[in-house]
Amino acid sequence: EVDFSHNQIPKMQDLSAYHSLTKLLLDYNEIEEIQGLEKCHSLTQLGLSHNRLTSIRGLENLPIRILNLSFNQIEKVTGLKSLRTLQEVDLSCNKINSLQGLEEHDVLEVINLEENQVAELSELKWIEDLPLLRVLNLLKNPLQEQGDYWLLAIFMLLQITELDLKKISVEEKVAAVNRWDPPPEVVAAEDHRIHFLSNIRQPQRVLDSTLPGDDPYPMLVLLGPLACGKRELSLKICRQFKTFFRFGPCHTTRTAYFGEENRLDYYFISQEEFDKMVEAGKFLATYKYSGHCYGLGRDTVESIAREGLATCAHLEIEGVRSLKKTYFKPKYILLVPKDKGKYEEHLRRTGLFTRPEIEEAVSRVDMYLQINQDFPGYFDAVINTDELDEAFTELRHLVEVSLGL
Repeated sequence: EVDFSHNQIPKMQDLSAYHSLTKLLLDYNEIEEIQGLEKCHSLTQLGLSHNRLTSIRGLENLPIRILNLSFNQIEKVTGLKSLRTLQEVDLSCNKINSLQGLEEHDVLEVINLEENQVAELSELKWIEDLPLLRVLNLLKNPLQEQGDYWLLAIFMLLQITELDLKKISVEEKVAAVNRWDPPPEVVAAEDHRIHFLSNIRQPQRVLDSTLPGDDPYPMLVLLGPLACGKRELSLKICRQFKTFFRFGPCHTTRTAYFGEENRLDYYFISQEEFDKMVEAGKFLATYKYSGHCYGLGRDTVESIAREGLATCAHLEIEGVRSLKKTYFKPKYILLVPKDKGKYEEHLRRTGLFTRPEIEEAVSRVDMYLQINQDFPGYFDAVINTDELDEAFTELRHLVEVSLGL
């Protein structure tokens, strides 16, 4: 071990002869360039803080585990790529504005970047995949001024245990996940909370769907992946049992597909109109799918209930999770194609969907089946829609049994 700190050294000498050197401290000098370490194959700790370095060079393939380059004039994190054993790096008090160069360090545990010029939260992407990173210090960087900094930084770096000299609690990690990538049930609960609070602020009236009776207001909800037959089977059931059911179209912010009609298939509205309906408590349940908003309107259900009929609607699983939070107790029938190859070809032949939309829809087939496997009873029945005629026959039988016909 060698300590040459506080010596006003202007230039590093060739240290090739020091093969066994493990720790070298050159802090508080006037060094402008790292050099002479090429043959120091045992060097595991290097200190060069409080010097005049403007860049990081001359450290290639060294076994350094602890590196201190704080209080210099470094602008970019370069020259560290070959330091595969690096565990701790101190780059505080420099002029660094990007974390690029810190990626792919699989054993890096501690990063100190206090008092630099990192301004964008997106810079955290360079270190989010470091598996052993536990401690990060970004104090006195411009990105700290962003309102969502603390939770978003935790969310992007869930592996860390300390941020800006503060221990991160389990509760903060949960809050970060719930904010930026909430579990489906959390999304549904928040959706229900919004609609409940928005509705109670409106003038209250007796709802036809809540009138006294032996059973809760009947509803039939068909759900499943995109274009799996929900629309066709919903309309056929309502025609077949027109004295029992009426179809209840959802509202949506997406544009109509070819062949769809406003007020028959959906109520097609703008995002602004949708948001106003949410604020006015007009929805029972809302959800987002493929970048668009969908909602089952209170007035839609109540108008059908006033006629003494049951509502039949079709939703995606996101809408079902939200609807399950309400006082309604629908029959949930999962419609799912078992032949994914045939289903993918069907989606392609319609000419309505992009390749990413098709890929997402096909992937959701497995998701639906997994939910059915993991949560027995979550759906009242599951029907294979590879052949729609057979699917309708099975669905009609289920409805007849349910109605006691």
